[in-house]
Amino acid sequence: MIHSEKEFIFGMHPVMEAIRGGSQIDRVLVRQGLRGIQYHELMQVVNEFAVPWQVVPVEKLDYITRKNHQGVIAWLSAIEFQNIENILPRIFEEGGEPLLLMLDGVSDVRNFGAIVRSALCFGAHAVIIPEKNSARISADAVKASAGALSTFPVCRVKSLTKSLSYLKDSGLKAVAATEKADMEVSAAGLTGPLVVILGSEERGISREMLGLSDIRVSIPITGAIGSLNVSVSAGILLYEIGRQRSAK
Repeated sequence: MIHSEKEFIFGMHPVMEAIRGGSQIDRVLVRQGLRGIQYHELMQVVNEFAVPWQVVPVEKLDYITRKNHQGVIAWLSAIEFQNIENILPRIFEEGGEPLLLMLDGVSDVRNFGAIVRSALCFGAHAVIIPEKNSARISADAVKASAGALSTFPVCRVKSLTKSLSYLKDSGLKAVAATEKADMEVSAAGLTGPLVVILGSEERGISREMLGLSDIRVSIPITGAIGSLNVSVSAGILLYEIGRQRSAK
């Protein structure tokens, strides 16, 4: 895959200056085994500005660019991340019923973009993702969202569990979508302030997140395949929530 140099910055000083200058960084990739004074300065900047980072083998960096990356590449985000602590009070102040999506491990860019598109179409207010194990917000994600990512709030948090606890303390009901649930989505009470949790197709929702959920719902399937694509599931759930809310 060929990456455009508009998608990333490489080199110690360019990456540090981009972070200090307020560039929207999706995440920083650091070569395994990197050491030295500049490395420690880089990590101080990364931690000071709370930029997500991960250690990767040099082969991954060389795959992205053959230029002298000095063991550091920063992916640029195609959007500006929002703060859920700012968004939620505003929804309540405007008299709205919060409807949020929380994505636990959804790492496929196209699925992520399609989920955001559905969220915008069905009246959700924001999508919450973790710093780690989430899709990179690239031009491909914006394309998959049909442009919805340009205007729809995406909140990136260090801990999904802490964020979910904050939302529950604020009066939202946590709804976990899982094929293992006994209650079908149409039988669940999905009115009022909600946060809907969706997991990856491979691992589903984590046990910890399931434990924090108030209710678990499933989508009935009659065909031979036992599960739906996560973006399709999101659309069905959002439609059902909208149907129940309009029927109140």
